[in-house]
Amino acid sequence: MPQDAAAIRSILSLAPVVPVIILDDVSQARPLAEALVAGGLPILEVTLRTPNALKVMEEMAKVTGAIVGSGTVRTPLHMKQSVDAGCRFMVSPGISPRILDAADDIGIPLLPGIATPSEAMTASERGYSFLKFFPAEANGGAPVLKAFASPLADITFCPTGGIDAEKAKVYLSLPNVICVGGSWIMPADAIASGDWTRVETLAREASQLRG
Repeated sequence: MPQDAAAIRSILSLAPVVPVIILDDVSQARPLAEALVAGGLPILEVTLRTPNALKVMEEMAKVTGAIVGSGTVRTPLHMKQSVDAGCRFMVSPGISPRILDAADDIGIPLLPGIATPSEAMTASERGYSFLKFFPAEANGGAPVLKAFASPLADITFCPTGGIDAEKAKVYLSLPNVICVGGSWIMPADAIASGDWTRVETLAREASQLRG
């Protein structure tokens, strides 16, 4: 079926920032998720970029309040694995006919990535009204999404890629942006040292970026 707009809206509207997580150490999954949720960022996108990503998703999904999704979804197998891991949504870096066809048969919503108006129109024709703009900064950043607002008025975006706290503020001020994706909340040195208090503090700051 086409994208369940109500379902994806209810997820993406919970917080202004979606942490984009690249993690391989399964033992760090739960404390990281707990720190992010405690800081007010319950939507967790775990990317399929590490050997243990699916195990990380499974662990994070056990954390109370966490809404875990899979990122870097590129194949029908990734979609099935995401469902089996307990994910509530999926995110792809781009769109393709195969991905969109496969998503029709999956019970959790897909947030597909686009970079151009043509790709956004293609997704819209397939029933998608919520899209990821990726890689956001490399593709012109907030000015591009601002330019999209009028001709693509029925589409809402989650920009991801190269965004930090200051840039996030600019994106979140746009009427066609529901949230942003980013990794700045989880510095590599904080994760390596298990400094979950620092992660929680950064998450709390990020949770206040809008409003």
